[in-house]
Amino acid sequence: MYKLFFNLVFKRLDPEKAHHLAFFWIRLASSIPGLRNLVAGVLAPRDPKLRTKALGLDLPGPFGLAAGFDKNAVGIDGLTMLGFDYVEIGTVTAQAQPGNPTPRLFRLIEDRALINRMGFNNEGSAAVAARLARRPKSSKAVVGVNIGKTKVVPEAEAVGDYVTSTERLARHADYFVVNVSSPNTPGLRNLQAVDQLRPLLTAVRETLDATATGHVPLLVKIAPDLADADVDAVADLALELQLDGIIATNTTIGREGLRADAAKVEGIGAGGLSGAPLKARASEVLERLYARSEGRITLVAVGGIETAEDAWQRILAGASLVQGYSAFIYEGPFWCRRIHKGLSALLAASPYATLGDAVGAAARR
Repeated sequence: MYKLFFNLVFKRLDPEKAHHLAFFWIRLASSIPGLRNLVAGVLAPRDPKLRTKALGLDLPGPFGLAAGFDKNAVGIDGLTMLGFDYVEIGTVTAQAQPGNPTPRLFRLIEDRALINRMGFNNEGSAAVAARLARRPKSSKAVVGVNIGKTKVVPEAEAVGDYVTSTERLARHADYFVVNVSSPNTPGLRNLQAVDQLRPLLTAVRETLDATATGHVPLLVKIAPDLADADVDAVADLALELQLDGIIATNTTIGREGLRADAAKVEGIGAGGLSGAPLKARASEVLERLYARSEGRITLVAVGGIETAEDAWQRILAGASLVQGYSAFIYEGPFWCRRIHKGLSALLAASPYATLGDAVGAAARR
């Protein structure tokens, strides 16, 4: 039914307008307690065997929604209602910004992919922090906060910009992500260089420790376009600074191997490619990080995860947690249910008692 609806309605809408429409209905459904409980009962059945302990958190499962869908923390409970085990909001910047001119979100349906150049459009960290502070204490949703650099802030002042967002948001995050890997903010990816990344992560860690109550896990999100040597350098830095984790990976600026018409892709222009075409490189980066870190740091896999088998393979390759986004657009509201049911079946058919036992098993063979 969803695929029919997608082809008849969503496919004909501008992708960004379709996103806002779908998100409106998700938020509306979650605002009605009886309906919220009914939907969650159907879409978010919980298998106790999938419970996952990672980053010091006790999660109902390993599958979360990647940053980018809920930029301003307006629909966390609705997304949890659909079955996501945790929700990463953002990317949030210190200053509110409109993002890049529209159109800035494009579908490559033949490739089950998206290209976006949103440009960190968000209401700013002060507004997002205020919204998170108003969330009911009864909410059990696990929330990750993803922060990035404000576009107008010079690269030389990036650390202070990230610190401002950290000061505002630290108290409201179950875990914290420094995003230095979006291709849609000029100069941002330069911050992945170790000599620039070290002072940035150090400052954010110190601010978290000074501001939050208790330890808030800190992760860095990296691009799939890094050279292998640079991936190794980030892994080494994460161990040196005792980061809690690395998210691999963000979108890619590459366009190799696409089925979509080349003229169409060229006409879209710049932006980050996500979805199925990212699967191979995101997996390679994950495997390299796990090997380099020798399993001593929590890895979160994202990029091209569409099925339970995809998620399972990333877990075997070293991921303690997995995330998705692009496939949500193509699979619809039953996606989380299928992922969870598939993971339950794969775990039951495996020699492992828990998902934790399976993490990195492929690398240990």
